[in-house]
Amino acid sequence: MNEEDIINFNTAINLYNKNLNQKELITLIANGNVTEKQVATLKLQKITSKEEAKVLLFNLTGQDGKVREAVSFKIKEFMNNPKYLVYFSSLENYDIFLDAIIDINGNICRNIISAISNFKNNEEFCRHFCKKLNELTIELINKIEKFDLQDGKYKVNKEVFKLYWCLETIYNFYDKFDMPTLKSILSKTKVIGDYTIREKTAKILSNDLKSPELEKIRVELKKDKNYYVRRF
Repeated sequence: MNEEDIINFNTAINLYNKNLNQKELITLIANGNVTEKQVATLKLQKITSKEEAKVLLFNLTGQDGKVREAVSFKIKEFMNNPKYLVYFSSLENYDIFLDAIIDINGNICRNIISAISNFKNNEEFCRHFCKKLNELTIELINKIEKFDLQDGKYKVNKEVFKLYWCLETIYNFYDKFDMPTLKSILSKTKVIGDYTIREKTAKILSNDLKSPELEKIRVELKKDKNYYVRRF
């Protein structure tokens, strides 16, 4: 380890061993350096208000990857507990969740999709979030359709990665989308060259959608050249 790594390691150990109260932990998450934010987040055992939830959410995007991942883990932990859901249920938070499901770190995407799945019965969330999710998905599809997926450019991979996680989120919220919207999305993603997108398309279609048009796409993907697509 270099000198900076040693300093960060010692800071983390010292902070982890300190008996910090709730206010001190929240203050560190709000104002600390990367190491302090990360350790304080992992030490957090509860939240007591929407203001504390906002401190976590502020650090879910636009921060160092170590902080974002720690925060996403804790948000998932808290939102999987029904008594904490109310603290995250604010309209201004929903766009933050949308940004987080397409983070460059797949663990963050996975954590936040798991977290927001607890909002399936929240009508305000589903109405706002799914509308924005649909718009983002269509925007990404339109971009990717213009790409040459064989050129291996970072920009291409980045957009495909985002679409992958949008589709994974749609899989979790498929029953909150109207049938014409699903048909519009899946009829386009079924032919995208990257197999991971077709795989997610097939996964969505594995739900009981009761649509002859979508069943036709599902059967079509059952004959896909890629095993991971066919398995659904």
